[in-house]
Amino acid sequence: MEEKKVRNLSEFNNELKLKGFKAFQIEEDSNATRIYSRKDFFKICLTTGHSKIHYADKSFDQQGTILFFGNPHIPYSWETISTTYTGYTILFSEEFLKQSERSESLHQSPFFKIGGTPVLHISEEQRLFLNTLFQKMIEEQKSDYTYKDELIRSYIHLIIHESLKLQPSKNNNEGRNGTSRIASVFLELLERQFPIESADSPLRMTTAKDYALNLNIHVNYLNRAVKEITGKSTTSHITERITAEAKALLQHTDWNISEVAYALGFEYPTYFNNFFKKHTGTNPKSYREIEV
Repeated sequence: MEEKKVRNLSEFNNELKLKGFKAFQIEEDSNATRIYSRKDFFKICLTTGHSKIHYADKSFDQQGTILFFGNPHIPYSWETISTTYTGYTILFSEEFLKQSERSESLHQSPFFKIGGTPVLHISEEQRLFLNTLFQKMIEEQKSDYTYKDELIRSYIHLIIHESLKLQPSKNNNEGRNGTSRIASVFLELLERQFPIESADSPLRMTTAKDYALNLNIHVNYLNRAVKEITGKSTTSHITERITAEAKALLQHTDWNISEVAYALGFEYPTYFNNFFKKHTGTNPKSYREIEV
């Protein structure tokens, strides 16, 4: 059997997918800013320095020590302004935390919700306490302790609960109105699902309702916001992006039609064939032969 073509992933990303958790100290890790697939992993950073964080439609200009919570379903980027920048980062998958009976607290946390505040200012006393938690997680991930995963999950929950006691930062200087914010985050979420890296990892969101549930808003509100800002419906955006990805998979992989259909979220190949023909005027097999 021929080996399937899989889109390249960094070793760092593969390691995370295998273990579900990674912790490192920023000042000692030369690869602290390396790229990984943020659509798969939550992130908590404890950092000291000057930075600007762009999170969904907002920007946070921060100096001193902060605690940052990154949701894999909400687009964000980070600008380091200081010449020196220190701290800790942990990355963990949803599956890793789901093994804990307390995992619901993560999804209900105001720090991970869209529209919430993902940045907290941290005092020196709080920094010293949180430092110990991050250090313990770094130590535990290297240990042979049988229940180290459960212990690490406990440290993550402790950080979240300690954070709930703190006052969220209000220093966001580039907020937009709700309609623009929702449309912007939807478009980023849509793009985040691509490119598809493996035939065994199908799209998780294929309808407007899927995105609305992910954003915790009513689908009618999402549709109105997207239509008002972009002039096109939510479904049109999703359809166009799936069609473009279908063409890329047919051109650049050796996956069979059934595998392409499954990767794009179609339950049956016939559904994919009908979808593709409706939006391109030809069927997947013919399109592949013409492009080749």
